[in-house]
Amino acid sequence: MVRYAATPANSSKTALSRGSYLRVHFKNTREVAAAISGLKLNKALTYLEDVKEHKQAIPFRRFNGGIGRTAQAKPFGMTMARWPAKSCEFVLDLLKNAQSNAEVVLSEESEAVKREGEAKKPKLNARQLAARARRA
Repeated sequence: MVRYAATPANSSKTALSRGSYLRVHFKNTREVAAAISGLKLNKALTYLEDVKEHKQAIPFRRFNGGIGRTAQAKPFGMTMARWPAKSCEFVLDLLKNAQSNAEVVLSEESEAVKREGEAKKPKLNARQLAARARRA
């Protein structure tokens, strides 16, 4: 049994999915998860597909230092947005996994993304060599 970041209020009506040690940027993934939080599952899937095709953008609200401005951020009341393709791909895989888990566990059609949790992967301690600050 795996541990999840949060326990659902009604576990009999909830399908879960998680990924660990993913090779993806934490800050981009946090913004993607915040953008799809609260959306219905089908709408979240189409939104992430549109982001991969640059039809819609992900608004960057917290980690937005150095983010360029785009007109695609206007629907969110922002000016800064990006199209993090790799993060969208990983979150899409998690959503599809949760959808297949829901088909096994649940019988209802109304599926919504309630909570997306993300955590940084552990950092590897790099040894620093003396000559010209090269890393091993």
